Amino acid sequence: MSATSAAPAAHPAQSGDAVVTVKDLVAGYLPGVNILNGCSIEARKGELIGIIGPNGAGKSTLLKAMFGLVKVHSGTVVVRGKDITGLKANKLVSQGVGFVPQTNNVFAALSIEENLQMGIFQRPKAFAERFDFVTSLFPELGKRRAQRAGSLSGGERQMVAMGRALMMDPAVLLLDEPSAGLSPVRQDETFLRVHEINRAGVSVIMVEQNARRCLQICDRGYVLDQGRDAYTGTGRELMKDPKVIQLYLGTLADEVG
Repeated sequence: MSATSAAPAAHPAQSGDAVVTVKDLVAGYLPGVNILNGCSIEARKGELIGIIGPNGAGKSTLLKAMFGLVKVHSGTVVVRGKDITGLKANKLVSQGVGFVPQTNNVFAALSIEENLQMGIFQRPKAFAERFDFVTSLFPELGKRRAQRAGSLSGGERQMVAMGRALMMDPAVLLLDEPSAGLSPVRQDETFLRVHEINRAGVSVIMVEQNARRCLQICDRGYVLDQGRDAYTGTGRELMKDPKVIQLYLGTLADEVG
């Protein structure tokens, strides 16, 4: 099946290894005004999923709806076989869902170590074990554990935010535009970290403005348009699909042709 004719994400009955299944999600910030209009996606165990699309397509809204921050009007979100639709964020963390927002994603007045402690306040006895895991991925966090998060650069804050979300050993990590506002060098570092997190066994769903880099590293991608999943395929398929390039990726055609 080509990317341009791809169907919505498979239903649970079709993919027994699904970690996350979002089916026909309708959601929005105001009553009667929906941003998502029947969106369906799936992330299987160990997958890195990229979500791209034009501004206003509902990409960030999708992650926020999955994490209980936007009202879901209909449809379902299932994590590891359990319906978690509409649960509050604090409940979702204990259900294996981690979320890193695009902005305001660290406690600026706290140290790096204290930020990581906040990530596992529901299981404080597991702090040492999870701290070792997180700092094995991000050694700089261990070396600078006493430094105040507010003194860090944007890329360093992103690292702290991802580390904090990993403290509860999530089954899936939701990343909302992790490269936004970063220099090209810092963007490359961030994508490398996302790839390392995924290689460590964490399924990742990433919304990203840098479509080219996102599709280069993801296993599968979804193109959202007007609150629906318009196209899906492997990252490589989407990068080379003429219609996807023409409609959604613009000048990307020259970069990946």
